[in-house]
Amino acid sequence: MLQCIFLLSDSGEIMLEKQLTGHRVDRSICAWFWEQSVSQGDSFKLQPVIASPTHYLFQVVRDGITFLACTQVEMPPLMGIEFLCRVADVLTDYLGELNEDLVKDNFVIVYELLDEMIDNGFPLTTEPNILREIIAPPNLVSKVLSVVTGNSSNVSDTIPGAIASHVPWRSTDPKYAKNEVNVELVEEMDAILNRDGHLVKCEIYGEIQVNSHLSGLPDLTLSFANPSILDDVRFHPCVRFRPWESHQILSFVPPDGQFKLMSYRVRKLKNTPVYVKPQFTSDAGTCRVSVLVGIRHDPGKPIDSIDVQFQLPSCVLSVDLTSNYGTVNILSNKMCSWTIGKMPKDKTPSMSGTLTLETGLQQLHIFPTFQVRFKIMGVVLSGLQVDKLDVKNLPNHPYKGFRALTRAGKFEVRS
Repeated sequence: MLQCIFLLSDSGEIMLEKQLTGHRVDRSICAWFWEQSVSQGDSFKLQPVIASPTHYLFQVVRDGITFLACTQVEMPPLMGIEFLCRVADVLTDYLGELNEDLVKDNFVIVYELLDEMIDNGFPLTTEPNILREIIAPPNLVSKVLSVVTGNSSNVSDTIPGAIASHVPWRSTDPKYAKNEVNVELVEEMDAILNRDGHLVKCEIYGEIQVNSHLSGLPDLTLSFANPSILDDVRFHPCVRFRPWESHQILSFVPPDGQFKLMSYRVRKLKNTPVYVKPQFTSDAGTCRVSVLVGIRHDPGKPIDSIDVQFQLPSCVLSVDLTSNYGTVNILSNKMCSWTIGKMPKDKTPSMSGTLTLETGLQQLHIFPTFQVRFKIMGVVLSGLQVDKLDVKNLPNHPYKGFRALTRAGKFEVRS
């Protein structure tokens, strides 16, 4: 049973406090938490469960916002962590993105969502599609009406259809003129390459996102040609666990609308679609820079939205960098951003120039790490293959669409 939830900014400010039970948790627990976070650094932020002198704390960090939950009673730790992840996902779904300003601007909606998602310390309604029937997402019209009428509540007066349904994540008997279901595989590649271009680590984090507009109570079955490559699988509550455990088949009654059916990891990949080769040569207070970007393993589809960033060392006084393709920008925080866009077929993008070092420094001793971003439509680099999607309990054959997207996650090249 959770007793309180706090939302903290990246500076430790309490943006929102929600007491969940009759036992009031004092705000001083946040001061203790932030002191430990500052003193211990990143190692403390990586701990999902923390024992304080008075409470057990659960923390989840998303986009600079810390979701902190407190309890004094024994409870499954995964329940607290998973609930905070659900809260972060729902807020991202409602607000479009997650940052400090959006949370403060939509304080009322965030508070109303927490009211519906948890009751007396126990999770209640966490399905985004059902929450949208209860609490309207923020928009310009609702903000104007709240100013004119003085009523800031976004809670609907009607009971959502799922309350009367025996499937809690689906409305009662929805009807559509055109039945369709779209499945999208979205993958992020996390990779670390050393200065010689060799892979230190390469893995995929993937999600299967489904957009379902099907009438009645359909029963879907999704199977894969190679499910054995999947690790760390997590399912939406609609997935029946026994068919997956015995035959690696996803059998489920889908929620109505957009939802995340499953997430997974694929480990120990042996190749990346792009390479980045940085080279630094220092002499007499200047450092010559050369960076090449090219295709290491052709995915069969165009590689788009390529962007290379690196933080200039503090000892660098001035920068003169140019590229034969794309644009190079030096930001105010000494971050160098090289925007390439779509990988050209007729040339290898390169960036070169010089860094002027501070007085008295002959050579560069601190070498930057390059952050790489890219996007590939129509392909999944993990090699996961969808075998078939069967839809039952529908009078007509629905439209079934499939899409794929791979993008860079934490893709680093050390120099």
